[in-house]
Amino acid sequence: MNYWLMKSEPDVFGIDHLKAMPKKTEHWDGVRNYQARNMMRDDMKKGDLVFFYHSNCDEPGIVGIMKVVREGYPDHTAFHPESKYYDPKSDPDKPRWYMVDVQYQRKLRRVITLSELKGYKALQDCPLVRKGNRLSIMPISKPQWDFVLGLEDKPV
Repeated sequence: MNYWLMKSEPDVFGIDHLKAMPKKTEHWDGVRNYQARNMMRDDMKKGDLVFFYHSNCDEPGIVGIMKVVREGYPDHTAFHPESKYYDPKSDPDKPRWYMVDVQYQRKLRRVITLSELKGYKALQDCPLVRKGNRLSIMPISKPQWDFVLGLEDKPV
């Protein structure tokens, strides 16, 4: 099993949006970075666990857990000119962009903020806290995953 972190702006698509979807499941579309695309297309597997991270908000941080329930497949939003994620260079016969389906598992008992995460030596190699990392999808090691979950009940 692999572990991941995926970022989304809570006012665009937050953890509560995912929870409200039929079967608490939705495709993770609109990723337009090749490195993140490659992770979804090649590395994310059914059953992998994912931290849901709220970004570009007052308190960025990890808010919940979701699971990959469908492995990478072409992102259909790239083919539709009316979509904000349209890419005229992407073709259904030779897709450029991919997505996965994720399913809500649960909210964390508290938001574990980015500023808090930056303070732990155990997470210094985590892509999320490294300076200059702006990817919306990133791998998380099992020890990092376990460490973050261990913070859930720690008072701030």
